[in-house]
Amino acid sequence: MTLEEKDMANVVDTPVLYGARYSVYTRIPRLALEEKGVSYRLEEVDIFAPSGPPAVYAERQPFGRIPAFEHDGFRLYESGAISRYVDEAFSGPALQPPDAKGRARVNQIISICDSYAYRTLVWDIFVERVSVPTQGKPSDEARIAAALPRAATCLRVLDTCLAGQPWLAGPSLSLADLHAQPMLALFRLAPEGAELLAKHTALSCWWEAMAGRPSVQATRSPREQ
Repeated sequence: MTLEEKDMANVVDTPVLYGARYSVYTRIPRLALEEKGVSYRLEEVDIFAPSGPPAVYAERQPFGRIPAFEHDGFRLYESGAISRYVDEAFSGPALQPPDAKGRARVNQIISICDSYAYRTLVWDIFVERVSVPTQGKPSDEARIAAALPRAATCLRVLDTCLAGQPWLAGPSLSLADLHAQPMLALFRLAPEGAELLAKHTALSCWWEAMAGRPSVQATRSPREQ
């Protein structure tokens, strides 16, 4: 194989993630790629642009959400599926436990984040308290107030997961940690979020451990600047 052919092969084999740096769900597989030490390319797709995502993007993600992913001709969407593929398709530290119980715990925490935490922590609290005022609009105080008890439950559950262990699903960093981190990163930018997080000792220690990881620094959201 010539040098030119090798370069072309590397381009074909390089995973491409289609999404946005500001996106929680784009950051999740980016964290997985960084933790595995996989070189990848991020193609920016802004679903909140006035015209929406490019029409051609529907071929990659028919529901118009981000992210989408392609590796060596294999296309995929949904952050959880992409992250699991990254963990299993590439060498590097394992991001899922080797045993059935451990993997079940990872999947449970991911489901908790998707089903209960994301809407509450990000949309109901971060967006209302932090993002909406930057648009010259008032925060929906009733929406924030209604979300705070649900947020407290989410944080309490995650804090309980950390009892006697450094990471959410066990002794090693896993996809569960990578799924939760981007949500809490935005949530804590709201004063209410920072105050709630500070009440949970184990979760606060976990947050500090996550914040120091190179993968987290490399994927820092522009909203955190």
